[in-house]
Amino acid sequence: MATKKSPAKKKVATKVVKKAPAKKAVQKVVAKKLVAKKAAKKVVKKPAVKKVAAKKPVAKKLATKKPAAKKVVKKVAAKKPVAKKAVKKSPKAASAKALKIDQYGLEQDDEFYGLYFAKSTKKGLVEVKPCTFSLMYWWKGLLGYPDMIEISKDSNTAMLQFESTFGGGDSGETELTEKDVFDVDHIIEVDEEEMLISLYSYVPIPVPEKLIGALGLAILNINPETRYGNLEICSTDNEEGQNEHFLRYRVATYLRGIKSGKVEAIESMITNGSEFFGLAIDAMCVNQSIKKWLLS
Repeated sequence: MATKKSPAKKKVATKVVKKAPAKKAVQKVVAKKLVAKKAAKKVVKKPAVKKVAAKKPVAKKLATKKPAAKKVVKKVAAKKPVAKKAVKKSPKAASAKALKIDQYGLEQDDEFYGLYFAKSTKKGLVEVKPCTFSLMYWWKGLLGYPDMIEISKDSNTAMLQFESTFGGGDSGETELTEKDVFDVDHIIEVDEEEMLISLYSYVPIPVPEKLIGALGLAILNINPETRYGNLEICSTDNEEGQNEHFLRYRVATYLRGIKSGKVEAIESMITNGSEFFGLAIDAMCVNQSIKKWLLS
């Protein structure tokens, strides 16, 4: 009985296989749907194209608005020259300050700016210019000495002459001792136009002719070691017309550009100059002939 029923099952299987044509119907439905989609796409595409065409003019309007933004940038750039003008005015202001100088050429921030000094002499009232006044203040105001400064008629030059006594050291390491004393003449000259102060310190004893060579050699050896000023041999004619040689020390300093402290600059020059002059003379006295001449 069971073997008879198996062919029937095969027929059912073939019937199931025969249902494949139904797939074509499904395919047709799908095809229809695709056609529908295409139609839908066509419908959508038409208004989409129209909308894009409508949007393009709007985009152009926005593009036309961009130059307006550039104009705003240009306005900001136009303000920059105003800043440049302000920068250009600052040098003018600085130059205006630099032009504020007095009759002596001193700037407004100078300690003697705008001041006028005068000295009463037998010949009348003599103008005292800034460098001469600084020397006068040091000599009279700080040291308390009587006024001995000679001023020219145009007040452009001045001169102060005085004497001092030189004494050696007491350390036992120097050539000149405290007992070795001699006189030194000093001349301070003022040049107002250059604002230059010069100190000349002389040994007032003429140098013998036989000692000129040894003295010159000593100066060549000592000057490189002298950190301030220098030694030199000065030749001049005496009252009898004879040529004489003198040993002198020379140092100078400019007061130009010193806004405050001109008196202190003069004091420092003379103090340091006297110290280095003494050291140079002591070193020179290693030569016993020169030492004997200085103490003669």
